[in-house]
Amino acid sequence: MSLDKLSDAAVAAAGSYTDFRGLEALKTGARASDPAALREAARQFESLFTNMLLKSMRDADPGEGLGDSEQTRFYQDMYDQQLAVTLSRGQGIGLAQQLVEQLLRSGAAPAAAAAPAAAAGNAGQQQFIQALLPAAQQAGQQLGVAPETIIAHAALETGWGTALPADARGSSFNLFGIKSSVSGDAVAALTTEYAGGGPQRVSQDFRRYATIDDSVADYVRLIGTQPRYAAARGTGQDVQAFALALQRGGYATDPGYAQKLVATAATVRQQISPHQPITTHG
Repeated sequence: MSLDKLSDAAVAAAGSYTDFRGLEALKTGARASDPAALREAARQFESLFTNMLLKSMRDADPGEGLGDSEQTRFYQDMYDQQLAVTLSRGQGIGLAQQLVEQLLRSGAAPAAAAAPAAAAGNAGQQQFIQALLPAAQQAGQQLGVAPETIIAHAALETGWGTALPADARGSSFNLFGIKSSVSGDAVAALTTEYAGGGPQRVSQDFRRYATIDDSVADYVRLIGTQPRYAAARGTGQDVQAFALALQRGGYATDPGYAQKLVATAATVRQQISPHQPITTHG
């Protein structure tokens, strides 16, 4: 199922409306009685609610087509997540406005916004992990890197699968934010780059792939053959060594990229093996 007919604006917004670290920042603003932060928290909650509603509707259909598979269901879930973001924009379905009015009256904004968001976030993360695990295991063997690290890298680049670059032709299936220099087979999307010590929103071209598997294969080729990423190969369970090698090789301009990747990998590891601590050095 392709992620088509979604605007660039909707894809860009997915990072904020379905990113639960972003919700935590909004909760902080709501505690400070910031009306704008409260409205954004309510809008994000509406997006999460809409996504859960769409998922319930999908689950209620017992039939399976001939082309149904775990991969097509994964694509359908990503489509629903981005559709939920689109539906929550503007006036939305009205839930956000009602929530704002109720929370302003009761003063219970943080507690009301946090609990449903955390539950939905854990479910979405688990689904993302399970969908990518087989491909990540194969890629990990080729690169000498733990599969959890590769899944974490994809999660960091796409907001757990909710913000893949897309245009009118559909999703790019670009899991790792790999840029493109081929104008005929690229997707233009907004991204955050750091210049002069600060973040800037810019439009860049990202590679387009036919499938998620193609995206993973190209990622293996990039990390496995580029000399600047040689230190990332063979790092095994040491996600910090992998992350620092990527950052030093210029994979991203964010000065905190390695730290964010380590934190995301810890979340992935916790979901897969709750009692296995993540390995770092230093």
